Amino acid sequence: MDFYMKLPRGKREFTLFLVTLSIISMNIIAPLITCFEMGFSMESWAHVFPIMPILWPCVIATVLVTYKPAAFLTSRLTQKGDSFHAVITLNIMCTVFLMSIILTIVGTWVGNREITMEPLVNFFYKWPRNFAISLAVEILIAQPIARRVMLGLHKFRDARREAAISN
Repeated sequence: MDFYMKLPRGKREFTLFLVTLSIISMNIIAPLITCFEMGFSMESWAHVFPIMPILWPCVIATVLVTYKPAAFLTSRLTQKGDSFHAVITLNIMCTVFLMSIILTIVGTWVGNREITMEPLVNFFYKWPRNFAISLAVEILIAQPIARRVMLGLHKFRDARREAAISN
């Protein structure tokens, strides 16, 4: 029942879910990673916001590219009958794992506004931190909010459908 109520049921709902997740995640993860790079200050925090309109399509593209590989990895790590929370947690971990690999490199290029070898050279130094930040934000903040949005939408639509049937 949780799968049906808390996950998108179609393409339009998937779009709403993706937009909700990406906006929440970008507004937390990108500034945090930037502050770890540049130091925690209002100047560092403000540095991120002009870059977000450029970074957001990269994040969306990365979600779409990693969606099926993450689902495949999740299916390999779970069994039929596993709880909703177990499957979702593993799916989040797989998705964040793959996305953080790509965005540790691409995010640096976008943030610095140039393609250099720097994110590749420093990858194994920066990626674990980026993965940990992203995983914490996804598991504790972004995913629960996006699933709550889906649950509210489904309850509203189901109630409206039942009211139409009873009339």
